[in-house]
Amino acid sequence: MRKIKAVLFDFDGTIADTEKIILDSWQEVFRRAEGIERPAEEIYKTYGEPLFITMQRFFGEKADEYIKIYRDYQSTIFLDEVRMYPGVEELIKRLKSKGYMAAIVTSRLKKSTYEILDKYGLADIFDVIITCEDTEKNKPDPEPALLALERLKIDPQNAVLIGDSSYDMGCGLNAGVKTVLVGWSVSFDEALGYNPDYIIEKAEDLEGVLEALC
Repeated sequence: MRKIKAVLFDFDGTIADTEKIILDSWQEVFRRAEGIERPAEEIYKTYGEPLFITMQRFFGEKADEYIKIYRDYQSTIFLDEVRMYPGVEELIKRLKSKGYMAAIVTSRLKKSTYEILDKYGLADIFDVIITCEDTEKNKPDPEPALLALERLKIDPQNAVLIGDSSYDMGCGLNAGVKTVLVGWSVSFDEALGYNPDYIIEKAEDLEGVLEALC
């Protein structure tokens, strides 16, 4: 019997190439707030963390003000600029054809998550979609992954979580699922200590990981 029954996918930086969109949105905030841009590497380390938490850390009680600037700016560009990473769409379809369940576990808002999925006709392919609005706690807390597992009706040992950030790896580790880090993104921070079980460089490499776990 197959051990792994489901794959939990992060969204930004894993399925959808939104790295530049997010970076540009943050730089617009810093230009408005501080009159200068910040180093990209500083911003990359926040990828995968819920926006409100990062904004609170940077701006404290003004977080809501700058969230609005961020989202207003991003809303003008993201649907035109967002792309799927090479091979990921095909991978998800192959996994589904082989009988795996697929879920999204993201720190993005529900509205923009579905807008991107609808653009590429992918919303209906996922069995479960968990956004930051579905849980009280967010990555690296296990709650988002555990909620996905609950809705899929499977145990942690029967799933893997694939993502690009330390927050993703922490969420999977804390939930008791195997973790897979993608090598096509920029946001993993070794300093946070959430080391992945596997690293892949191409989307199709995930199938080899799943076979090894059978």
